[in-house]
Amino acid sequence: MRILLVEDEPEMVSALRSALVRHDMIVDHVSSIAAAEEVLCDRVHDALLLDRQLPDGDGLSLIPTLRASGNAVPVLVLTARGELIDRVSGLEHGADDYLGKPFAFEELLARLRALLRRPANLQSHMVRVGRLCFDFTHQEASVAGTPLDMPRRELLVLAALVRRMGRMVLRPFLMEAVFGLDDEIQSNALDTHISRLRRKLADADAGVVINGIRGVGYLLRETS
Repeated sequence: MRILLVEDEPEMVSALRSALVRHDMIVDHVSSIAAAEEVLCDRVHDALLLDRQLPDGDGLSLIPTLRASGNAVPVLVLTARGELIDRVSGLEHGADDYLGKPFAFEELLARLRALLRRPANLQSHMVRVGRLCFDFTHQEASVAGTPLDMPRRELLVLAALVRRMGRMVLRPFLMEAVFGLDDEIQSNALDTHISRLRRKLADADAGVVINGIRGVGYLLRETS
């Protein structure tokens, strides 16, 4: 799951980023409406966490622009302005949910997962390929009911491949799905994750295989 966090308070950014990463999420961060518009044009995100009081205006002004461009990314507004009139304003601007500060991270996580279970996002709820099952809501993979133990990066690689099962996923798309904007990436990092993932899927007899074209990309397919 890739999240765009639009927030200008450093302490809040640090706390949210750390908590979300611990739950196997990629977190991109910007601190202004203008920066958010630029990133959203270039990258696909599963959800947007949006603060209202930003240096260049009310974060709510970003939502109509997104919707007008056809971007339906779920938006969860985070704000200290939690009065009824503020919540109503947020929803009327097109926000999918509204959470007042301060909040418990457990509630934030539950609301994020609820957003991703809504009809517009059900295509990525749970997918079965061969004996492999991938639950996108909880970011979990299993084979015949047995959970696969893998680090976050491998899980993100697998998620990207499962979403496009049977189709070639180009390297730039995989890199974007697995690594954040601020990550320092070694040239062979993606290939290392793919190699380890292949070995785990084979050891678990998952009924799938990862094929690749060097320098181009990879695809996941069922074995016969």
